[in-house]
Amino acid sequence: MSPLPAAFFISILFLLPELHKVCAASPAAGRTIPTRGTCNNTCGTIPVMFPFGTGFGCGHPYFARYVKCNAGTLQFSTGTGIYPVSSIDYPTSTIVVADPFMSTCSSMQNSGSFSLDRTSPFTLTGSNIFVLLGCSTTSPVFDPSEDLCDTGSGSRVCSGLYSCEGVTGIGLPQNAPTSTCCVYDSLMGIGSGYSLDLPKLQCSSYTSIYEFGDEGDPMKWKFGISLQYNDSSYTPACKDCETSGGLCGFSGLDESFSCICRDGVNTTTNCFGHGYTWSGAWEPKIQTKTSIG
Repeated sequence: MSPLPAAFFISILFLLPELHKVCAASPAAGRTIPTRGTCNNTCGTIPVMFPFGTGFGCGHPYFARYVKCNAGTLQFSTGTGIYPVSSIDYPTSTIVVADPFMSTCSSMQNSGSFSLDRTSPFTLTGSNIFVLLGCSTTSPVFDPSEDLCDTGSGSRVCSGLYSCEGVTGIGLPQNAPTSTCCVYDSLMGIGSGYSLDLPKLQCSSYTSIYEFGDEGDPMKWKFGISLQYNDSSYTPACKDCETSGGLCGFSGLDESFSCICRDGVNTTTNCFGHGYTWSGAWEPKIQTKTSIG
């Protein structure tokens, strides 16, 4: 057998680095899409889109102070606490937050207070109906000169809530007189900067209803706090970034706009030409060249 020509061994030496690159890029092991970024388009089961984000530098910096993704739960922060976000409706620019200590028909308990920062980009929507429960007879909400309680349709809301079995959780019998209940009208037209101080109002609990599935059945009412947010920060630059498969974010001390691509690259424009996108599958293109020495 004749010895292999030296050119063969030289070709092998040149091919080894290229073979290493091909193996490293092979998608066979789980087809994992490589990424160095920290931004995702979901938090748990909730889709996350601009102006919200899932990590530092994601979304709009103004909203990042109030909405964060923590261990798979999207959370909304105010001066009175941190509340999980139940849903986001992007076409109407509204989010629904759920106070875990807020009363519902199935479970009533002593609640904390709720506030909305005056400088926040959120306002209460007109669909919220706040109800104060277990209030003292000396509560200022019953001051006739203030007219703070809705005594019309509000009395039907109070009757519905006091018919719930959960009312025993605040020390009242089922179907108790509604004289300790108040559908609170003082927040109408206030917008941001709203504060609900239960100790000051001498009430033990509160709830907020943002939708009546069936007015006659309080178990079908939707409990939560509906908030409107300002979407004026959705600029053409952000739209162009999303069209290219990137996510809008910010960077630097000046919190300037940044388009975050799937490969971890931050650009000031878009992700076209970066090879990786958030929605498509990444497949390496391998070019084979055979040479005869």
